Amino acid sequence: MIVTRFAPSPTGYLHLGHAFAALTAFEAGERFLLRIEDIDRERCRSEFEAAIYEDLAWLGLRWEEPALRQSDRSQAYREALDELAPFTYRCTCSRKDIQAAAGAPHGDEGPLYPGTCRDKKVGREGSYAIRLDAAKAAQSVGPLTFQEHRKTVQVDPLLLGDVVIARKELPAAYHLAVVVDDAHQDVTLVTRGVDLLPSTHPQRLLQALLGLPEPAYAHHRLILDRDGRKFSKRNAAATLRSLRGEGISPCEIRARLL
Repeated sequence: MIVTRFAPSPTGYLHLGHAFAALTAFEAGERFLLRIEDIDRERCRSEFEAAIYEDLAWLGLRWEEPALRQSDRSQAYREALDELAPFTYRCTCSRKDIQAAAGAPHGDEGPLYPGTCRDKKVGREGSYAIRLDAAKAAQSVGPLTFQEHRKTVQVDPLLLGDVVIARKELPAAYHLAVVVDDAHQDVTLVTRGVDLLPSTHPQRLLQALLGLPEPAYAHHRLILDRDGRKFSKRNAAATLRSLRGEGISPCEIRARLL
């Protein structure tokens, strides 16, 4: 059975890009799950979570109840972090520090972390991130692959460098939370935007380290605005809420996107 999921963050109203991602996941699976990625309590708001349920129902989507909420999963993330402890280190570098690092290699999202704190003794006082030592982890698990649209892709464990997997104030960051939750929900096919394809490389590394099952992947095209840019939650005109207010029907949305 193909199990898919849609995992929005309640930090704004859903827009056309979200609608396409949700519809793609819904159409691809035999079981469709909803996960609310609300682990960052400072940015997430209850009214946006309520709007997610309303907008998806308006589109005609149905999911298995109850939806999983990341804010209820802190213990699972802590247990995963404990298991990963031999392959992690604390880091106090800011984004400005990383950008200023001479000769820092660049990835799709800018300069990669140059490993400044990898061999330092960073205490627990103050703010810090917990990073995965990608090279050490890769040496432990050996060569890895993943299935992308039924094609085998070789994992490049260093593609995104030593990614952040948690912070002092957060039990898990995106890369760790997504692999722990996908395994917990028995997701067999991860559908998401092609901009997240590079993230699959460190996530496969984490799956191997934690002994988690490997889902297949299908990264889809992005829905762009008239200027060729990816839709943002700041683009109020493209939200499902505003389009519904203009009298546009779910059928028209589907016809426009699919």
